[in-house]
Amino acid sequence: MTISDGVREPHGSAGRLSETGTTGVRGEDGTTGVRGETGGRGDGGIETGDADALKGVAAGRSGIHGRLDGIRSTRAGRLTLKIVIGAIGAVLVIGGLIMVPFPGPGWLVVFAGLAVLATEFHWAHRLLEFGKRTLSAWTAWLGRRGWTVKILVVLAAAVTATAIVYYGLKLSFDFDLVVEAQKLLTR
Repeated sequence: MTISDGVREPHGSAGRLSETGTTGVRGEDGTTGVRGETGGRGDGGIETGDADALKGVAAGRSGIHGRLDGIRSTRAGRLTLKIVIGAIGAVLVIGGLIMVPFPGPGWLVVFAGLAVLATEFHWAHRLLEFGKRTLSAWTAWLGRRGWTVKILVVLAAAVTATAIVYYGLKLSFDFDLVVEAQKLLTR
């Protein structure tokens, strides 16, 4: 962050790279504009409050990022996008966490929900990166181990999943799998 005019942006926002790949810049006259990654003022002096001009700059980007930048160019659009992305991501994360103990793609859905949340929330991006690093470290550790350790890890995961399903059914629905299996075998 450069403080050439002696004025510091609140919360260190000057020069901070946003999700769109642009940085906020305070000009000589005190107005705030947008500067692209190239370092020059690529907007022709557009001020942040000029939504139509910002939409035009955003339309220059292709794909989903251009559309999202167009939505973010207004205050109502930013708020609406955060609410919608937050709701969709929360449903995915909560649904994935519910599915984790059961056989299926629980963790995959959790990571997908975090990826959706990471498009709008910095904390979710940091959490997603932490999860990726942890998963990578775990798989690297497991890859360096012998077959016996790998088989023991798979067996431990299978026993844990079986116990969770058994007690989940027993406590939630008063359905005892062992008793029902005995009934089927004695018929």
